[in-house]
Amino acid sequence: MPELNVGDVLDRFRLTGLISRGLTSSVFKAQDLTRGATVALKVPHPAFEGDAVFTANLSREERICSRLAHETVLKAFTPAERSRAYLVSEYVDGVPLRMRMQPHQPLTTDQALSIVRQLADTLVYVHGQHVIHRDLKPENVHLKRDGTIKVLDFGLALDHPRRLFSFLGSTTVGTPDYMAPEQARGLPGDERSDIYAVGVILYEMLTGELPFPMADPAEVMLSKVESDPLPPTHFRPDLPPELEEIILHAIERKPAQRYPTAAALAADLSDPSRVRLTGRAARLRPRTVRQLIIRRVVRYGGLGVTVLVTLIVLVWLANKYPAGPPAARPAAGAHPAGH
Repeated sequence: MPELNVGDVLDRFRLTGLISRGLTSSVFKAQDLTRGATVALKVPHPAFEGDAVFTANLSREERICSRLAHETVLKAFTPAERSRAYLVSEYVDGVPLRMRMQPHQPLTTDQALSIVRQLADTLVYVHGQHVIHRDLKPENVHLKRDGTIKVLDFGLALDHPRRLFSFLGSTTVGTPDYMAPEQARGLPGDERSDIYAVGVILYEMLTGELPFPMADPAEVMLSKVESDPLPPTHFRPDLPPELEEIILHAIERKPAQRYPTAAALAADLSDPSRVRLTGRAARLRPRTVRQLIIRRVVRYGGLGVTVLVTLIVLVWLANKYPAGPPAARPAAGAHPAGH
């Protein structure tokens, strides 16, 4: 199939604008020539149209977004006929949250709380429908003109009732900066992985920085698995301790130590002043990538030495106590003495 451009007509949809063009697909603003409505079309690039994993993800995204019914979740529609694979959804008149987040320039506390409260409420609904997003990030959260949000891109979501999911050729999915440590380890993640992503987004909105501010994705993932983040007050000393407590609770390295549910996170966000302080920030032990690498070398080097010493001891014992000759068997028909 040829690459589509603005002005082309795809089935009953005329492409009127390009919203975004990514590595695997383009998203167009389009007019439904049958109903006259404005919609958005997510169309795979030609190289991915025959990719079974990608098309399965697209179908799953359509199924999930067709059945979810919440004002902050993108709504998808299923056309009666299609000449190629694509996703039709409502058109969101707004901008990605990323466009409001400039490096080193935090949002105001009121702005950040307004957005994150809506995100937490969205997760309460989505998780209640047995769906896990798995790729929450500022690019997938759109801000509408009225201040409300819309969560997009359920292409990596897990739909538990059907148990259908793929790993895009790998067991690691997501975006490194917002990926939970268990996802960085190659596990599919659960509801608490979404909670982690929301915690990272709140951290970034309130500080203008990321908890693991490395440029190399591999270093980010290594740090998430084996180190603690920098506390938010490292970048913004005036941040209320209750908000720091909420953030650090959401981005705990071990899932069991995070908020157990989105509802629990939403409850604390509704009135941060009531949050009990537990000293999470004081317990953090951030390590540099160099320290992590040295730690790994020492750990695996120590394991190698242990294995080598064990082999040496086994060889020494084998030489010191060699096995004797096998005992001779009595000849056939012979009887022991005295019988």
